[in-house]
Amino acid sequence: MDIFTLFPTISTSFIVISAVLVAIGWRQIIKGKREAHKKTMLAAAVAALLFFIMYVSRIALVGSTSWGGPDELKGIYQVFLIFHIILATTAAVFGLTTITLAFKEKYAKHRKWGRITAMMWFVTAITGAVVYILLYLLYPGGHTKPLWEVIMGS
Repeated sequence: MDIFTLFPTISTSFIVISAVLVAIGWRQIIKGKREAHKKTMLAAAVAALLFFIMYVSRIALVGSTSWGGPDELKGIYQVFLIFHIILATTAAVFGLTTITLAFKEKYAKHRKWGRITAMMWFVTAITGAVVYILLYLLYPGGHTKPLWEVIMGS
């Protein structure tokens, strides 16, 4: 495994771990375990932050991996990638808002935002893992390019 696949593997692992921790934290709060919920959700946020730091570092230093699969699937992949990017960005904003509401002890709003945020986070983690599988396991071989070129399919 080279540097071009090592960082995506580790960063994708962090986002999946984050989603698993969100699921655990959700279960904990349903069972009334507030302190465990708080710790688990903070761990989920740290895992998401580690993902973000690694992802941005890789994009800045190496670039984004372009589509290496068949040309007939490229358009479908690009639509899927754009959906994932928009969802991930939205989920991150929702996540920060949900955490802020918790720290401000606005629990009624936190609860409402948390349900939506968790669902978005699960879908984001799944679509992120699918992007990883497509780029590094099923169709490896795409070269790194600036992010904008990857999104636009240049």
